[in-house]
Amino acid sequence: MAKKYLLICFFSITFSQLKAQQYGLFNTKTLFDAFENPAQKAFLLDSSRQYASNFLLPYFGLNAANKGNGSYTGRKLISDGVYDATGVPIGNNDRNKLIHNSNIYLLTFRMFQSYKFHQEIGFSWQVRSDAFADYTNETLVIFNDYNRFSSSQTGLFNGNGYGQSYHQFSLNFRENYNKRLAFGVKLSLLSGITYNKAEITNSNLTIDPIANQLSVGLTGTYRASFLRGDEISSKTFFPNFKNPGLSIGMGTTYTAKSGVFIMSSIKDLGFIKWNKNSHSFFVSDVATINRNPLEPEPDLQERILDIFEAADRKNSFYTATNAKADFLISKKYDFYTPSFIISKNLFYQGGDVVLVNNFKYNDLSLSLSPTYNMLGFMQLGTQGMYQTPNFEFFLGTDNLLKSASVAKKTTATNIGYTGASFYMGLGIKFGYVVEHPQNSSYMPGVGDDADKKGFFSKIFGVFKKKK
Repeated sequence: MAKKYLLICFFSITFSQLKAQQYGLFNTKTLFDAFENPAQKAFLLDSSRQYASNFLLPYFGLNAANKGNGSYTGRKLISDGVYDATGVPIGNNDRNKLIHNSNIYLLTFRMFQSYKFHQEIGFSWQVRSDAFADYTNETLVIFNDYNRFSSSQTGLFNGNGYGQSYHQFSLNFRENYNKRLAFGVKLSLLSGITYNKAEITNSNLTIDPIANQLSVGLTGTYRASFLRGDEISSKTFFPNFKNPGLSIGMGTTYTAKSGVFIMSSIKDLGFIKWNKNSHSFFVSDVATINRNPLEPEPDLQERILDIFEAADRKNSFYTATNAKADFLISKKYDFYTPSFIISKNLFYQGGDVVLVNNFKYNDLSLSLSPTYNMLGFMQLGTQGMYQTPNFEFFLGTDNLLKSASVAKKTTATNIGYTGASFYMGLGIKFGYVVEHPQNSSYMPGVGDDADKKGFFSKIFGVFKKKK
């Protein structure tokens, strides 16, 4: 049981960061685009209807990649359901890096509020997870077959990783400042689900051939919302606000006379407070086992877990959300629209540089998106979409070639890295058509609305007066 639990903990840190950006959806004016990029529009005057929702049909997005010799173990686990590190080389302290993230909108609702400033307001419930890991081949092997180690070494298990998941309930608001400039904001209430962070700064493996003993020494820090599996139940995954948090997102768009479109935003800048029953401690100890083949096989994982439990201190702590800074520049050329995107994590490692190539014919579009991840991953995304003013359906991947390899259950090669990505979504608009004031029986901006100012106009007006 302890062995299974430790493996779950390790892979919750390393394989639970499925964080998909779905760059092919940027600048598409879909519901997803409008909720992710706060200043973006979702409604088209004289065509779209007044309300929009996904009607509990989730916007589903997953993305994961593992670079290094550990990819073999990942492939084997995915294809056969078996944890097998026999093909992973040891002795050179080779390192692996893994990224993983997910972004799932369970419910979205958005409405067109005002013609004069093209005001839109939206509500959403999404579940997010983010993770990163930097670990050695030896870390994988020690949990599978410690008898492969034959000599004493140091630094074999040094590494770090984190995984965080939470519910996010958000209010979005956007409006035009003028004909070319727009602003938006996203305010969110968070409910933490799980958190794990481990950093091993010093480690050693000692082999005593006379006593036939193996010792593993670990020095580092550990923070988590749970330590043993019995601390997690089905209730953990429902929003209960025992681990509350807040975040804010802000964005702007600008359309130049030349047709160049610029969009920038700061996303999910916030924190989560994990409750007083969470775990946070420093560990520095040694786990020793006998390797006598005549005796029952000892459980190294249980000994290591004992070290963690002995050092355990329960207390509350704060963690930052994986905030990002995004920048997009784009221009439409007939049926072809290229978009250059830079996305950078603010507090954690990683980021992406993307070129989205979108080709559109009537209501159908196809995009190809080569991506360079700043952790050293190259990816090729593709997306297909059917979109009308009142209906949208899309299907895509941020990592086409690696996802196809995983789907074929290819495990024979260790070349490159293992990766998988998939996303899809649907949105429907309903209600009255949002007519342009010139086509409507009621004309905002005439009479009582003539001197009405927008929300952001009022804010910037206050700043101007102070100056």
